[in-house]
Amino acid sequence: MSIRELDSRSSDGITTRLLWADGDGRLFVDVSDAKTGDAFSLEIHDQSCALDVFQHPYAYVEGRSAKAQPASAIVA
Repeated sequence: MSIRELDSRSSDGITTRLLWADGDGRLFVDVSDAKTGDAFSLEIHDQSCALDVFQHPYAYVEGRSAKAQPASAIVA
């Protein structure tokens, strides 16, 4: 399976990437904080909200349309 980056942005050491797994069509938002070393990925189950999750990932960590997991567990 190949992972493709659809979009990314970085601000104040936090990098956010919108990723697509071309093998099965899953979408993810991957967030990493260079200052703290924290990182997580959200699998987007409702693709209609993919851009909103990309723009506001912290709002979706507890949301219904995305599931938080360690970045290495989803995007490997």
